[in-house]
Amino acid sequence: MHAFHHRTGPIVAKVGGTTLEDASSAPALWRALIDLHHAHPGGVIILHGGGKAVDRQMDRLGFTTERREGIRITPDDQVEEITGVLAGRINKALVGTLNVMGAKAVGLCLGDGGAIATAKTTRYAFDPGRVGEVVGGDGELLRVLLGNGYLPVVSSIGLDAGGKFLNVNGDDAAAGIAGVMGAAALMLFTDVAGILDGQKKLVREITPAGIEKMVASGEISGGMIVKARAAAAVAMKHRLPVLILSGNNPDSLRDWMEGKESGTKIDLPSQTP
Repeated sequence: MHAFHHRTGPIVAKVGGTTLEDASSAPALWRALIDLHHAHPGGVIILHGGGKAVDRQMDRLGFTTERREGIRITPDDQVEEITGVLAGRINKALVGTLNVMGAKAVGLCLGDGGAIATAKTTRYAFDPGRVGEVVGGDGELLRVLLGNGYLPVVSSIGLDAGGKFLNVNGDDAAAGIAGVMGAAALMLFTDVAGILDGQKKLVREITPAGIEKMVASGEISGGMIVKARAAAAVAMKHRLPVLILSGNNPDSLRDWMEGKESGTKIDLPSQTP
């Protein structure tokens, strides 16, 4: 079992995209996450997205979906439907699946108990609508649940100071939880095995500076640039290791837990205090 330099905080696991959609590979991942929750002293918090299911619901209702700079533009007339899909159907289906496998899963949104505070984002030059970002919170509810053996399953829906819904990007939400909770690590489950070098070999461990070198050389390209840079930014801001693992390969997390070659760990240089 991997240790994180004796970090005591929880491991935050972000699951979304095809992993949530592909039931055939998911059971092994859920089982591994439950085992990790029991093995890691700080427990596990699962943060899930569900963009594909949201897209289907928007299509059914005749809404057009617009994305800019990697985020979903969220007009007032869509945020309730998005909340219904993410905080409702997907959250409870995942809780049901985990409970059947023997976990004590509890479904929450970011704002439950004031654990993770969110506000309408101001980081874009355009108005993205009801899009939120994590601005704080005390994490107390999550600590209470973890301390009593429960497995929190959190949707990326926030509540603003006025109690209104906010749609938060899943990676941003997971990073925000990791920051508030003093996490031991952040795991991002994606549809790739990790960061690959020019020979398509898996890079086991890399620093944020190493990522920039690989972007400059063209070894990291396309959609992985955004993912890798976002993971590096989280590692630097919160000073914690970030792991990119395959959500589609059922053995990826299990292999990592057993110390085998799996995923990419982004960490700060070891001489950093």
